[in-house]
Amino acid sequence: MRIAVSEFMSLDGVVQAPGGPEEDRDGGFAHGGWSHRFFDPEVVGGAFAEGLEKAEALLFGRRTWQTMAAAWPERAGDPFADRMNALPKYVVSTTLDDAQLTWDNTTRIPGDQAVARIRELRAADGGDLLVMGSPTLVRTLLCEGLVDELRLILMPVLLGGGKRIFPDDGALRAWELVSTARGDTGVQVCTYRPAAEG
Repeated sequence: MRIAVSEFMSLDGVVQAPGGPEEDRDGGFAHGGWSHRFFDPEVVGGAFAEGLEKAEALLFGRRTWQTMAAAWPERAGDPFADRMNALPKYVVSTTLDDAQLTWDNTTRIPGDQAVARIRELRAADGGDLLVMGSPTLVRTLLCEGLVDELRLILMPVLLGGGKRIFPDDGALRAWELVSTARGDTGVQVCTYRPAAEG
């Protein structure tokens, strides 16, 4: 399976709480819901629809899974929601137990087994394993060289601080831009894949 990451991102690299004011206030973050004014239904909506169409499973960190699990099941009847709800889901967590996995088709991956288990999933046959949000998990996947595609939905806004996905370990990692799309709101959807070495 390919691991594909999709992130709403500000120009200064922040991915925290794009969806709503109460989504994630860690660190005193005060700009929750910042992506809404730049959402372009055709470009951004199309990017998400395409990503979900290629996905054969979803992978989340605990906080993002909890946010999604609270929102998507009640939206049944919408084709996008129905696909989200039907797909197999994996959540990396050290705190959730199996009784808390109320979103259909969810399997917990214990945090201390995450990298090894995700390597196994990636080595298996299948379509994309899609990651949305989950900045701590994505940073780990990038550090471990486990991301096959990075789709950044760049919004024309500076947030001045907040959670980011990029490792700060001093390692150089080259990526190749494979496609871009621009919306009328100034949003750009940029898709990258790891560059071939050499």
